[in-house]
Parts: sequence; C-alpha cells; structure tokens
Amino acid sequence: MTRHRTQVAIIGSGPAGLLLGQLLAKFGIDAIILDRVDKDYILGRVRAGVLEGGTVATLEKAGVADRLHREGLPHDGFAIAFDNRLERVDIEKYAGKKVMVYGQTEVTRDLMAAREAAGALTVYDAADAQPRDYDTDRPFVSFTKDGVEHRIDCDFIAGCDGFHGPSRKSVPDGAIAEYERVYPFGWLGILADVPPVSDELIYANHPEGFALCSMRSKTRSRYYVQCALDDKIEDWSDARFWEHLKRRLPEESLATLTEGPSFEKSIAPLRSFVAEPMRFGRLFLVGDAAHIVPPTGAKGLNLAVSDVHYLYSGLQEHYGEGSDAGLDAYSAKALARVWKSVRFSWWMTTMLHRFPDTEAFGQRIQEAELDYLFSSEAAMTTIAENYVGLPF
Repeated sequence: MTRHRTQVAIIGSGPAGLLLGQLLAKFGIDAIILDRVDKDYILGRVRAGVLEGGTVATLEKAGVADRLHREGLPHDGFAIAFDNRLERVDIEKYAGKKVMVYGQTEVTRDLMAAREAAGALTVYDAADAQPRDYDTDRPFVSFTKDGVEHRIDCDFIAGCDGFHGPSRKSVPDGAIAEYERVYPFGWLGILADVPPVSDELIYANHPEGFALCSMRSKTRSRYYVQCALDDKIEDWSDARFWEHLKRRLPEESLATLTEGPSFEKSIAPLRSFVAEPMRFGRLFLVGDAAHIVPPTGAKGLNLAVSDVHYLYSGLQEHYGEGSDAGLDAYSAKALARVWKSVRFSWWMTTMLHRFPDTEAFGQRIQEAELDYLFSSEAAMTTIAENYVGLPF
C-alpha cells in the first residue's frame, strides 16, 4: 500500500470539491482531491448555469472569475409564461441584485485550470474511494489506482462526491436522517446551437406541462419540457421536442424562437432530498452528497457553493486561529440555508408543473397564484430575493 499525507482529503472533483481545494490552496492549506472518473468525463457533464451573487463572489475569492466576467451573461430579471401571458420578474428592482448565466461545466473548467496551474494534486480514476476512521482523530481515505492500493492520511475529509458517492453511504445506519420527495415527472432537455428565444430565462406553466427556455451563450440555447418518467430519449425526435415546446409558450415568444438540430439530449428525474446532519466527526458532507433540489429554482450548484463557503471558513479558523467554532457550526449553518432553498425550489416546482392530480381545478389554482404573484409587490419581492439567493 502506498501512503500519502495531506491536511484535507476531498472526495469528488466536481465544482464543490475543486472550489474547496482552490480556496484552501490560496490560504496555504494542503488538499488532495480524488475522483472515480477522468477529467474528460467530468467536463462532459451538462448542468445548470444560473449563478447567484454569493456564488460569483466566492469564485472571485478563489481567483477563478476572470473568464466568468468576460463571457457570462448578467441577468436582472426572468419571465414566467402562463395563460398565454408573459410576465417579467424584475429581480434587480425587487432584490437589488442580479444573477449570472454561466455554465457549470465552464465553472468546472476554470477551477481545473487554476488547480493545474498551481500544481495541486488531483487523482482521477481513483477506484473504490472510502472515507475511514473519521470518528477518530486519525481519519484517512483509501482508494485504488491502476491496481495499486493507496491511503491518504489527513486531518479532515470533505465528501463532495454527489448523491451516489461513498461519503454519505459510509455513515452508519441511525446516525443520519434522510428527507425526500420524488416528483412524478422528468425534464427532457436539449442543447442546440441556436440563439435563445429571449435574452432572459422563461419559465412556462401550461396545461400540457412545464417548459423552460434558457441559454448557455448568445448563440447556444438550453431548452426543457416536462415529460413522463418512463419516456425514452429515442421517442423524442427533435421535431417532437420543438412542437411540444412551441405549444407551451405564449404566442408572443414564438416569433423569436429559432429551431435547430440538438447536439445533446437527456431526461433528468426531479427530487428534493436532504440528509441531516452534514458532519460526522471529521467527515463533512458538501453539496449533492447532502442535498438535492429540483432544478426549477436554479439552486443546486449555488447550494454547493454556500456549503463550501461555510466549510472553508471553518477550516480557515481551525488552521489559522486554532478555533473549531466554525467547524462545529458547519452543519447547522449549511442546513438552515439548504432548507430555505429546498422550500423555494419545491414551491417553484409545484407552481409551474402539471402533476397527475392537477386536473382543471389545480391548473386554475396555479394560474390564480401566478396572477397574484404579478399583482403583489410583496410577492414579487419574495420570489426575487429567493431567486437571487439568500445571504451566505
């Protein structure tokens, strides 16, 4: 067995693990990052791209926001379509902030480049990574690379390894509580090199189901339609997708909709999930390892970043000031913000999607709620301040 030593072992090289590693490196704290897959696989994953102000500020602190500011698209509002209407939420007016549209893959790419430039160690294709002895003062992570067994001795372990990763699964039964809501539909999403239908996101409520018009750039669009969980990709031709999308948008949006061939198509299930607590001895769960939200509220990546913020602050206090107050408060602080974002994402999902029991009455209730939203200054303030992100 080959042995290594670091201060913080990070399992998972998605944006949460990479961002934590980058912040720690800037403060002089050594970290090794492990991932079970290779770099190209990670960069091939397509994820959301609406960044809250707190996320942008944290990326700035990590020194990886230059390209984001050059290529990202600042948004000061978004639209909701319903009952053949298109209404705008002015988030800057009601919350005093903007969001930034910049793909998660690009955030990951920027973080990878910064880590490589710093010469910090990331181990890809690390099989069977397992956090061990984290309930003692001598935790370590074991893994296999190219048939050789390795062990990383460390002070702390950060589980940034996603919903299916080993970190949460390593917690003993009875030590963790899990809360879950699985939604009875999915999102069929496509990427196409066509200009977006609008320069802001459009969320659509329609009797046939939800739709979302988003973008990755001024020439690349990301579109979604609600679909059945048992739908198959091969059953959704591009022609069928565009037809469903057009039926769910108001007439005024159709004049600016450009159709084109998709180059990526996938179906994603939706769920709300929270695991409590998020700390077990010297193991800390971060991001999707601890919580999942439906993408309706654009909170998944942003929640991971706020987790990183709290954990980094605690580690900074531990190594810089000899205080464990921040680490001791990590789980409670993170979960307080998580549950508020889970609530907002659930609310957006229930307001905009057609459920099996929605029927005509439920559809009219949704439309009445949306009508109220756009007639109330208080309601507009509430949706705006949640959309731009609650303070870290």
